[in-house]
Amino acid sequence: MDVPHPLTVSEVAERIGLSAHTLRWYERIGLLDQVARDAPGHRRYTRPDIEWLLLLTRLRATGMPVRDMQRYADLVRAGDSTSQERRELMEAHRDRVEEHIAELSHHLAVIDHKVRVYRMHEQQLRVG
Repeated sequence: MDVPHPLTVSEVAERIGLSAHTLRWYERIGLLDQVARDAPGHRRYTRPDIEWLLLLTRLRATGMPVRDMQRYADLVRAGDSTSQERRELMEAHRDRVEEHIAELSHHLAVIDHKVRVYRMHEQQLRVG
């Protein structure tokens, strides 16, 4: 994402699809490090902040619990010595996402079958 200058809460919210309230909450619960502020005290998000928020958004959208996101954020802040634990956390989440995709694929197959049944039925009504 192109970030030519630090962005305000509302600019970031619009770009990544989170509410300003959620951005502030993420900061409050430790998912996001203290965001830089300008002279009047308004938050100013940098490219690294936004890239981190995009990752958090993807983790949340794929069902990662907030507590796991918090654990991951803590591990990232702790540094390279936590690489294995971070990988294991991501692998566990990846496994859950793959299970969910498989479940959705099964549901889609059932829906596709029903669509085919209705199409055949409609065709028989036209012919018959």
